[in-house]
Amino acid sequence: MTEAFEYRLGVDGGGSGTRVCLSDARARPLAHAEGGPSALSRGVPQAWAAVNEVIARAFEQAGLALAPPAQCAVGLGLSGVHNAGWAEAFRAADPGYARLRLATDGYTTLLGAHGGRPGVIVALGTGSIGEALYPDGGHREVGGWGYPSGDEASGAWLGQRAAQYAQMALDGRLEPTPLTRAVLEHVGGDWQAMMAWNGRATPTLFARLAPLVVANGRRDSLAAELLRQAGRDAWSIAKALDPDESLPVALCGGLGQALRDWLPPEFAARLSPPKGDACAGALLLLAA
Repeated sequence: MTEAFEYRLGVDGGGSGTRVCLSDARARPLAHAEGGPSALSRGVPQAWAAVNEVIARAFEQAGLALAPPAQCAVGLGLSGVHNAGWAEAFRAADPGYARLRLATDGYTTLLGAHGGRPGVIVALGTGSIGEALYPDGGHREVGGWGYPSGDEASGAWLGQRAAQYAQMALDGRLEPTPLTRAVLEHVGGDWQAMMAWNGRATPTLFARLAPLVVANGRRDSLAAELLRQAGRDAWSIAKALDPDESLPVALCGGLGQALRDWLPPEFAARLSPPKGDACAGALLLLAA
């Protein structure tokens, strides 16, 4: 049976936000929209609510009435799809799309970066993951274990360590630095504010400290070493996926560009710019 639909939706959802690209049935772009996080770790109802809100915003930006799900095909690359239970619950809550394809946000980033062709990506955002698509059609992931036990080189990883340094400075275990002062100001300015912020900190909140690490990298040795370590960790992900260095490699995600100056030179020399983003990759899911 052939599925009929009028619109194609590509969704890129993670812990920091959700992006949607809207096209017509012939894949002609109509609009892009952004909104709040839709990682499955936040709960399936919350993820669907965020996705639905950004989809509605995309139709509004296109100057169109919101189409019912039965008139739409949707490809979704979401953080948390590695958890089979979450993914199954998310699919079960499908409001009735004509076609629904679900994958990890890392996989859709991989598809978008290389136009669906073989290659490697290291994606650095709130979390981190590496993915490879091989010439024989094989697919492999490295990292992506999630915060706090994994996600090296991610925004959450950088932010957590920056927060730790700020706490140590408050204790007198470290001399205050530009980074620790910036973190303390961000969370409210004093010990009590730091304690309250720390008590409610999530990967998303930690990731909001990552720009402070980047901004202070040239004048703070603590920040510089965190960024260099993130660069080394990103390289180790790429090497594990492609030890023979035979595939093109793209550094992706909101933090990827910010880390370019902190990568090991051997890794930086191998990088090629992504052909497209995770939204484009989510649309490619619909061609499968």
